[in-house]
Amino acid sequence: MTAPVKVALVVGGGRGIAGAATRALAADGYRIAALSPTGSAMELARSLGGVGAVGSNRSVADLKLVTDLALETYGRIDVVINSAGHAARKPVLGISDAEWAEGYEMYLLSVIRMARIVTPHLLAAGGGSVVNVSTSSPFEPNPNYPVSGTFRAALAAFTKLYSDEYGPSGIRMNSVLPGFTKEDPGAVPAEWTTRIPLRRAASSEEVARVIRFLAGEESSYITGQNIRVDGGSSRSV
Repeated sequence: MTAPVKVALVVGGGRGIAGAATRALAADGYRIAALSPTGSAMELARSLGGVGAVGSNRSVADLKLVTDLALETYGRIDVVINSAGHAARKPVLGISDAEWAEGYEMYLLSVIRMARIVTPHLLAAGGGSVVNVSTSSPFEPNPNYPVSGTFRAALAAFTKLYSDEYGPSGIRMNSVLPGFTKEDPGAVPAEWTTRIPLRRAASSEEVARVIRFLAGEESSYITGQNIRVDGGSSRSV
């Protein structure tokens, strides 16, 4: 009997880490459905034999659109990758209410909304894996990324709560915490990486390999975790 095709839905999957994860999952045999506001995710998904849509992770309608597209095309969803763009970077009290609200929707509420939309379909598939692309600073706040660090700390808590509730049904959720990541780490000046024990930036592909691992059966006993991929730069034990 032929095993069913595995399907990965990637939110924000056009460029950077999420784009690399899209390519890694496709190389592993996953069928791809992807969403991004610029159309880059749709273009990448189509180049890999998949499908995509143009839309924002802050729009419930757009999240439903790409979910419906995956289901109409493939009949199931097995993996969800949640990624997001960049929020305001200012001194903490210089961030406006609107900018805080935008970050809340971008980094936290988008994952909660997607979980509401897709969980019934993961249950129908008999389980699945959700991987959130977070940041290295939820537990060691970085003043350069105040909005991201604040709401991704909340995302870490949501990841635990969701895992507790849906683990008995075979659905896992983990977050990846990338450190300094570049498309071409070799182009990063050495003086920029002196606080990183490995003394270099990560490539998007290196982080994508961890995402692919957490998406698949090799990580079947890992859930509710925040996995650092930061070259050892985090100081907490």
